[in-house]
Amino acid sequence: MTNGRVNPTHRLEDQGIAGLGSVYYNLIEPALIEAAVRRGEGRLGLGGTFLVSTGRHTGRSPKDKFVVRTPSVEDSIWWDNNRPMDPAKFDVLHADMLAHMQGKDYFVQDLYAGADPEHRLDVRVVAELAWHGLFIRHLLRRPARAELDSFVPEFTIINCPSFKADPERHGCRSETVIALNFEKKLILIGNTAYAGENKKSVFTLLNYILPGKGVMPMHCSANHAIGNPGDTAVFFGLSGTGKTTLSADPSRTLIGDDEHGWSDKGTFNFEGGCYAKTINLSAEAEPEIYATCSKFGTVVENMVFDPETLVLDFHDNSITDNMRCAYPLDYISNASETSLGGQPRNVIMLTCDAYGVLPPIARLTPAQAMYHFLSGFTSKTPGTEVGVTEPIPTFSTCFGAPFMPRRPEVYGKLLQEKIKQTGASCWLVNTGWTGGAFGKGARMPIRSTRILLAAALDGSLAGAKFRKDPNFGFDVPVSVPDVAEVLLDPRRTWEDEAAYDVQAKKLVQMFADNFAQYVPHIDDDVRAAAIG
Repeated sequence: MTNGRVNPTHRLEDQGIAGLGSVYYNLIEPALIEAAVRRGEGRLGLGGTFLVSTGRHTGRSPKDKFVVRTPSVEDSIWWDNNRPMDPAKFDVLHADMLAHMQGKDYFVQDLYAGADPEHRLDVRVVAELAWHGLFIRHLLRRPARAELDSFVPEFTIINCPSFKADPERHGCRSETVIALNFEKKLILIGNTAYAGENKKSVFTLLNYILPGKGVMPMHCSANHAIGNPGDTAVFFGLSGTGKTTLSADPSRTLIGDDEHGWSDKGTFNFEGGCYAKTINLSAEAEPEIYATCSKFGTVVENMVFDPETLVLDFHDNSITDNMRCAYPLDYISNASETSLGGQPRNVIMLTCDAYGVLPPIARLTPAQAMYHFLSGFTSKTPGTEVGVTEPIPTFSTCFGAPFMPRRPEVYGKLLQEKIKQTGASCWLVNTGWTGGAFGKGARMPIRSTRILLAAALDGSLAGAKFRKDPNFGFDVPVSVPDVAEVLLDPRRTWEDEAAYDVQAKKLVQMFADNFAQYVPHIDDDVRAAAIG
């Protein structure tokens, strides 16, 4: 197999990784698919897609993720949220993994994380699986072929699914491990073939590095008005809240669907592709994302398909609810060619409320925005993490706690400064349940959510009549054209309004109890916005 280009002075041997079998550098998509099929890693699907199962791990393993506790990061890591690993244990893990890799073939991809050259991170991914090389080639940004001749990796990820960690020997929790060593600029991933660990490891790196440069890293999607990058919107939210779906608006230009930075120059995508959930995906509701599932090179992960016709079943969740597809950004027709936007004019915080209490949209003051950003209330949706089989109400600070190496207030203050500098409007959007909690109520109608968002983004919603929500104190529109008025008042959607009051009181107290941890670290205006 013909190799791609690589900096001749920065091969794996120059990084102390020797004794491997064949090493394939920077293969492009056809070669990676050819290798993956030949090696039996999956099947070639319709349109040239690659169909793959990730085995036991069909979601991230956050309890198996560790940060190496070195002196250089000792005082800057949020240790309550990040599991520490002893440096000596990491060194043993590293040595054992390299020994395990001896004689085996590996696939190397040299890629950029970040569309803004001033703030990008140069990342090398060393993958045991050819399809992992294809996946990360989609999800990160691909240098021009000539740029590879001088590419020097700043961080290296070694992903070896066949390697099993030893908890006692390596200082981890199980045979699965994701270990980040900021000092050695190295990430080790073992005993999981779930490809999302690759991209989220890079996101964690940027979440640590960028705040030191005054750049706000965000777990959000982003788009801007067609022909007007100055009208940019960002959509914060955890997996399953609608970041990908709602940002892929055909009337706006897509900047990216998951991870972005907010610098003094504006917004920039970290990635070069999308990693979309496909459960119940339809050509009618989401035609562009649906179409990627039959395009050349798209990685179709953990989906049931007919073994003869290879037709995908978008409704069969017998493998996992977390079925996904990974594809390059340019597979979406309205995607930005530069992946750059201006200063956000609107900041939207997406929540999936499984209690059925929150309205479909609410206008937030800057202080309330900070309160809800630090709270990060949502519901973990099935499949995105190991063991999650139904929506679980949770608070994930900054709408991305699993990927936050620093304390939440670091990100919160950065966002507060950015909103103050730009005067961005802030909105809370509930894509969860209405008319009752999960199990009794119904999921918020996507059509209504789209209408409300469009009104917020084009400025027309600002002219609506608002009421003050008695539970949370934010402003809720009373009526919006083409949206059922009853939907805007969640209490009225419940058959038993008294039961709604009980549920709302419970949720208010959950917010207050969770937010107590941030009170000593926040400004008075945000403290005043706290409820309970």
